[in-house]
This record gives sequence, structure tokens and C-alpha cells, in this order.
Amino acid sequence: MALPTALSTAITEALGTPVESAQAVYGGDINQSAQFEAGGQRYFVKWNSSAPPEMFPTEARGLRLLAEANAVRIPAVVAQGDADGACPAFLVLEWIEPGNKRGADGATMVRFGAGLAAMHNHSAEQHGLDHDNFIGRLPQPNPPTTSWSAFYRDQRIGYQMELARQRGRLNKRREDLLTRLMDRLPDLLDDDAIAPALLHGDLWGGNYLVDTEGSAVLIDPAVWYGHREMDLAMSELFGGFPARFYDAYRSAYPLSGYGERRALYQLYYILVHLNLFGESYGGRVDSIAAHYVGRRG
Repeated sequence: MALPTALSTAITEALGTPVESAQAVYGGDINQSAQFEAGGQRYFVKWNSSAPPEMFPTEARGLRLLAEANAVRIPAVVAQGDADGACPAFLVLEWIEPGNKRGADGATMVRFGAGLAAMHNHSAEQHGLDHDNFIGRLPQPNPPTTSWSAFYRDQRIGYQMELARQRGRLNKRREDLLTRLMDRLPDLLDDDAIAPALLHGDLWGGNYLVDTEGSAVLIDPAVWYGHREMDLAMSELFGGFPARFYDAYRSAYPLSGYGERRALYQLYYILVHLNLFGESYGGRVDSIAAHYVGRRG
């Protein structure tokens, strides 16, 4: 394949060397993506002609923030460009040669679990981030907040509720359940015991790969600081990771009471899916909210 002419020109200018060849690669359901060569090096690029203006810049910032933790391998950011005339917005990363993800041995997942625990040990003074970003193609607000329960209430559940209301996906019963749940969050979440942790923010099985050395590589983040159990809850939402991953995580960074909160934290991601993909996720939203509303503090 050939990259769009305007995109190839912009990448050539950014790298200072011509794009020599390209081939399409899978890049998810939002962007187009390819591997290309330039100056004898291989790179990965994804682009989107209708991307929100800050989508790729904030992803680049998130990747750099994760890389600074030096805990799990992160692809290096090479170049990023905003949409300009015929040229779509784009993000160029180092090319990481994929290994055998399905055949990854236990040692890979042990290192991955321990690496995620190390990443979660990187903290901040408040929950959130110094800028807003995106989860998928939805905005994700991150105003720094001292109280975890307040942040989760307002910036995660409450914000997604408003999006659902705008999309006609918040019927009266669902709104009542979620409102009652938000009122209960200070009782369900111990603010004093929850330190802000550096999060990948969208940690499902499609957002990591395994390189040829057998190391996990995190991609497509939605970075912020929050309760570390958010990453774990998301990782278990669509089938989960191998048991050795969780065993290694717990060995490096023990958990207490996570099982009681897992579904509560999965609720955010299910609301995101409700807003992205529709009512097929509505029943699960309702059942989780009803479960926690019915519990006594």
C-alpha cells in the first residue's frame, strides 16, 4: 500500500528522510494504521482525518508518561502531527516487531504483572492529570482532585451519565440507580486508603502486545492517576489475563478488598461501551448499579 500523499509528505518532513514503503496493519476500529520504512528504519503510524484536535497529542503525552515510569515497555513516540488541509492527524511510533502473543510463556506474564505493579507505584499528589484526554473516541476529563470518591463520582460515572443522557441511553430507572450509587460512593470507597497511581487507563487484552524478546508492550493508553484497581478491573472485563499475571501483580503489590470493588470499577468502562456501542451494554450497567445500591455500608 501507499500512505496518503499528504501524510507521506508530512512524515517525511517530520523525520527528515523520505518514506520508502508502507504496508497496512491492524489498528483498531478508530484509526487507520501502517508500518512504513524511512531511512532504513521501520516505524508505525496511525492516522485519522476526523480525529478530535487533541486526540493524538494527548496519546503521545500519555505514552511518554508511561515510558518515564520505566516499568513496562512502551513504544517510543517519534512524531505527531495535527490535521492540516489534506493531511490527517497522525502519530508515528517506533515499530515493535511482534512476537507470539498467544504462545507467550508464563515468564512473560510474570514480568508483565510485576511491571504493572511497578508502574502503579508511581504516584501523584491528586487523582486525575494535568490535562484531559480520551478513552477510545470519547473525551475523558481529568481535573486534579484530592478525593478519589469525588473524582470517580464526577469525572467518571457522572460524566458518562451525561453523555448517555445526550445519546438517549439513560432511562429513568438507570438514572435513578446511578444517581443513588454516586451518593453511596463515599461509603464504598475509602479515600484515605487510596493513593493516586499511574494508570494505563484502558488495559484490556487488545492494548498490549508481546515483542520478539517475550516482553509485554503497552499501547493505546488513556493515561491518568487514580486507584490502581481501575487497571485491574478493566483487564478482567473481557476475559482477563492469564492467572500468572495477577499472581505476579499481587506478589509485588498486594491487594485488599479488590474483589468487592471490581465490578464497581468495571462500571466506568461498561458505561463507556454503552456510549460508544449502544444499549447492548445497558443491562450490565443496571445490574452493577443495583448491586451496589442494595449493599449496606
